[in-house]
Amino acid sequence: MTDPNAIQPSELDQLPDRDPEETAEWQASLDAVAEAAGPHRAAYLMRRTLERAEGTGIALPKLLETDYVNTIPTAAEPHVPGDPEMEARITAWNRWNAAAMVTRGSKHGVGGHIATFASAAWLYETGFNHFFRGKDSGDAAGSGDQLYIQGHASPGIYARAFLDGRLNEQHLDNFRQEAGGNGLPSYPHPRRLPWLWEFPTVSMGLGPLSAIYQARFNRYLTNRGIKDVSASHVWAFLGDGEMDEPESTAALALAAREELDNLTFVINCNLQRLDGPVRANFKIVQELEAQFRGAGWNVVKTLWGSTWDELFQLDTTGALVRRLREVPDAQIQTYQTRDAAYIRESFFGSDPALVEMAKLLSDDKILDCFHFSRGGHEPRKVHAAYKAALDHKGAPTVILAQTVKGHTLGEGFASKNANHQMKKLTVDEFKAMRDLLGLPIRDSDFADGQVPYGHPGAGSPEVRYLQERRASLGGPAPARRTHPLAPLPAPAEKAFTSFDKGSGSQNVATTMAFVRLVKDLVRDKETGRRWVPIVPDEARTFGMESLFPSLGIYSPKGQTYEPVDRDQLMYYKEARNGQILNEGITEAGSMADFIAASTSYATHGEAMIPFYIFYSMFGWQRTADQMWQLGDQLGRGFLVGATAGRTTLTGEGLQHADGHSPVIAATNPASLTYDPAFAYEIAVIVREGLRRMYGEAKPGEDPNVFYYLTVYNEPLPQPARPSGPGIDEGIVKGLYRFNTAESAGLSTTANAPRIQLLGSGTAIHWTLEAQRLLAEEWGVAADVWSATSWSELRRDAMDADAALLRGEERVPFVRQALQGAEGPVLAVSDYMRQVPDQIAQWVEQDWSSLGADGFGLSDTREAARRHFGVDAPSIVVAALAQLARRGEVKAAAVKEAREKYGL
Repeated sequence: MTDPNAIQPSELDQLPDRDPEETAEWQASLDAVAEAAGPHRAAYLMRRTLERAEGTGIALPKLLETDYVNTIPTAAEPHVPGDPEMEARITAWNRWNAAAMVTRGSKHGVGGHIATFASAAWLYETGFNHFFRGKDSGDAAGSGDQLYIQGHASPGIYARAFLDGRLNEQHLDNFRQEAGGNGLPSYPHPRRLPWLWEFPTVSMGLGPLSAIYQARFNRYLTNRGIKDVSASHVWAFLGDGEMDEPESTAALALAAREELDNLTFVINCNLQRLDGPVRANFKIVQELEAQFRGAGWNVVKTLWGSTWDELFQLDTTGALVRRLREVPDAQIQTYQTRDAAYIRESFFGSDPALVEMAKLLSDDKILDCFHFSRGGHEPRKVHAAYKAALDHKGAPTVILAQTVKGHTLGEGFASKNANHQMKKLTVDEFKAMRDLLGLPIRDSDFADGQVPYGHPGAGSPEVRYLQERRASLGGPAPARRTHPLAPLPAPAEKAFTSFDKGSGSQNVATTMAFVRLVKDLVRDKETGRRWVPIVPDEARTFGMESLFPSLGIYSPKGQTYEPVDRDQLMYYKEARNGQILNEGITEAGSMADFIAASTSYATHGEAMIPFYIFYSMFGWQRTADQMWQLGDQLGRGFLVGATAGRTTLTGEGLQHADGHSPVIAATNPASLTYDPAFAYEIAVIVREGLRRMYGEAKPGEDPNVFYYLTVYNEPLPQPARPSGPGIDEGIVKGLYRFNTAESAGLSTTANAPRIQLLGSGTAIHWTLEAQRLLAEEWGVAADVWSATSWSELRRDAMDADAALLRGEERVPFVRQALQGAEGPVLAVSDYMRQVPDQIAQWVEQDWSSLGADGFGLSDTREAARRHFGVDAPSIVVAALAQLARRGEVKAAAVKEAREKYGL
């Protein structure tokens, strides 16, 4: 076992010591202090020395933890402008109405959360009164600050909007009752309340991640010269329990590396998760401090209220500070609920110096400290922390604010493990709360046991003060504003029609076709600079390296080195105004980029066109929660699942073989999912997407959608665009006839059995080969259809069903397209059968499907397709079996085909 007192080998042993005698003297001095005054005094002197070294510019590693005290001493707290008594009354009204709203709603069984806002009220109110800039702020016009509100605190935000006149009592009574069209969503949901909420945050962990990338995207817009948003500040309000989510801390190093001092995290450390303590046997504040300091953040701890000042002044030996560091969080929570005698024995009784200190304290003083006095509950201390965050330059700041969950809600709520699930207060509890907050609400106002809402009146001093403070800061907040943007001009048609002639004898993968299209679009003089290419490190896999020299990879530092491939045509070029966001191996970070860019039209009044290209297997499967967030936030842009399909990515195996991303995508109402087979289809879909999202939307058409395209890395001949009417409409709506047996030049008899083959993506090439085999070897005529979007066909059919229930006559597009098509239908894709089967119930013909169900495997494309039964011979056998069941071919033909093809 290692002797802790022995001198251990050190990395400093490798460095020259020009004066070993001086070094020994310093070490001896430290030993002497520790022996004479104790190790705590020695540690204090060392920390003071490190502080002085840092202050004089001597480069030394920082300590990862500080004592369990406030970072900003009481004497250093700046003056707080405004009227503190008025702000206290405003906060009291907001506390009351937040609790009343949830309690009144509980009779309908809709639930709600009270305790979170009760703990965090001053964290929000201080910001609203003094810091958070609105959309009309003079130095951040049209953007303001970006506020990521903790989801469970939404009742408090609604209460404030009620006080300033943006909501009325009917709105509050419709909390969590949205079906009637006049309700309030449970949490921050922009799609449900688009004039108030900007950012959905209740899927825990996504708020912190998105806030970091939003702050980073603000810098991107500024550095690229799109819009100067350097005055905008991003504030993310988080819970200490939420920090357990991996996404919460996934990008801390990015924020520090890029010196995002336009970003502040405010972590409400009430020491409780949803069901109990965050760190029962440890200290979450200390853990978070070390984590953020280690990542390079500025850390401000706001733990104790002013009542503690007397105790710290009495702490002449440091015993109090040591005791605070060693008491675990769950015990701090217990002290908040126990009497003074218990606290004297358990907390102060552990050290003789603390026993003597406690003798100087009254029971009321002890209870005030341990029950109520927290830094996060005092506006002066919160104001000091916020100002310190804004004043700090060169790094983001995290404020660790200690509070009590359920503060002011009474003994039945405060600091109880179950308070997250407690949805209401009794009338007596409300009356006690009223008395504590000093609100002028009469007993007679509780009609029939119903708690009343409280409002001092539209012309009251409180409301005037609130509105004046917000006016001085640039208007109401939070607020989402969709700016009146002119439609972006359509790019030159040449970029889209260049694919109409096909690739001739050249084999081209659809991934390459998409990249080529984007390469042309980013050159467009009108809209080219608005494209935001996003890729998680595999740009070369997707053939995007050709964009490096022309567009540049965004880096706020520019390029401080000579790239190893500088002498090559497609060298790795980084630039401060670079256009490409090359994120490294982080799909979550790339999606956060996409969300920030896709909503810039609202956040900043600047329409940006993001496209994020990724391994299709690592998109929806890995980050589908963020894609739901994207839909909630009304984002627009193109997601591109490259190297798609179960059998197309050769050799990579089970965890790379995507056979289901369109299934997951189909669950998202905002996603328009396409599986194009040919280059010209991609061009039509992208052109339509640009029109719908950024151009002239049709009446009743929602522009707040995003497109998901699957593209493949299999080089194949790209055919010319078929002639004839309705091709573009079919591509956009999801289905069109690519050819018939006759137009393909295949010879069959006049009365030959006929079948309709529907294929999507790369599978259409197998269906075309099966079409040839059926004609040449079995005398069957097959027509081939390109199913560009199974899910859009389903969505249209469901809309038609709903219309019929309303008494409107509407025929689903898939039925219209296949009307009169002879024979049965066989659908094929490189995905599980569930993908094409989405439309089966609306197809009038006999239906059958083939797909790649099960886990993927490593092998050649040909072997994998044979394994899953989706190659051309398998399609032929399935087609013959369908026709045999109808009596249109002999049953023996199926057995003969299986033997012929070795199936």
